Amino acid sequence: MPKLFTETGLRWLWLTLICLIVDQVTKHWVAGSFDLYESVNVLPIFSLTYVHNLGAAFSFLADQGGWQRWFFTAIAAIASVVFIVWLAKTPKSDTLLSIAFALMLSGAMGNLIDRALFGYVIDFLDFHWSGNHFPAFNVADSMIFIGAALMILESFQQNSDDKE
Repeated sequence: MPKLFTETGLRWLWLTLICLIVDQVTKHWVAGSFDLYESVNVLPIFSLTYVHNLGAAFSFLADQGGWQRWFFTAIAAIASVVFIVWLAKTPKSDTLLSIAFALMLSGAMGNLIDRALFGYVIDFLDFHWSGNHFPAFNVADSMIFIGAALMILESFQQNSDDKE
């Protein structure tokens, strides 16, 4: 069993835990410090704005009757299990892929915790330009995005290695 955590991508679970803690601490700080929809400008193009997201990315399906809570909770739970399995099957030498899976796992788990506890995801990172706002997001969403980007990067590196 110990080899499973030293010879596979599971050796990066510490990164998952750190990102998950940062996600949860920031969400609870915002929820405890801001009123819902309260916004504080930090930079001309960035604000901290406390919102609840009942849907998925870009509030997809947010206006449904409530069934989406359990649907997206199930998707996040399944994704978390899949990322753990992939980490366990990824060789230690595939560092970039392991980091990508660890980051995406932290994001899936962070948003899973919110949905299970509250029925919505706490979002607060709000980028805007000339009165146009990008949908607010959170640290978990950022980890999912960064993990996916690293996965794509790794796939290009793997393809170039195959050609040599």
